[in-house]
Amino acid sequence: MKYILLSCLIFLLNCSNKTNSKGVSTALEKEENLIEVLDTIWTTEQTPIRLRDSLIAIYGVDSELVKEQQTIIEKNHTINEKKVKTILDNYGWPTKEKAGEQGNWTICNVIQHSDNEVRIQYLPMMRQAVKDKKLEPRFLVRAEDRIATERGDLQIYGGQMKYYPETKSFNLWPVFDPENIDKRRTEIGLDSIAVFLKNRFDFEWNLKEQIKRAEEFEKNIQVK
Repeated sequence: MKYILLSCLIFLLNCSNKTNSKGVSTALEKEENLIEVLDTIWTTEQTPIRLRDSLIAIYGVDSELVKEQQTIIEKNHTINEKKVKTILDNYGWPTKEKAGEQGNWTICNVIQHSDNEVRIQYLPMMRQAVKDKKLEPRFLVRAEDRIATERGDLQIYGGQMKYYPETKSFNLWPVFDPENIDKRRTEIGLDSIAVFLKNRFDFEWNLKEQIKRAEEFEKNIQVK
């Protein structure tokens, strides 16, 4: 079954790569084409990632096939990032009507895969889009927390997990002021941290543990 899935993913990837090679600018000449452009971005951004993950499961992370897919992922992302920047710089943050049901998810996904400076560049636009009801808060949270963790800071909303080799387990990247995290999440329309972690990661929120981890994190920063 896994080999059938792999074959399907390879077929999809070949199709998406052909579409991606047609160029960036021509498809963005008219705003009416936005949904079509975003659909292409989604396919070319996500298909090779799914294929890479399938190859990892079959052949291991050090496989040459995995490395080849990583190269394709990076190449496609460079093109997709240019497209997303063009959309945002020319039109601002699109409404759901203009971007389609999956459009905003696509834009945020590409931003999430970009360098931190790109996330920071478009963060004010994302915040305004949430206020204008153009963007769901959960996408803003991902960006805010990713920016923080990339900087080596405490995260704000608890959206980022990390694998810790010393315990061979996943845990939250330490959170700023854990006692008030639900207040922050509620203010922008999110579920409680306990509900989110259980649904998203099957992870149990332990306030005392997370307070301790945040304190240790801050002490380590001060020592450095």
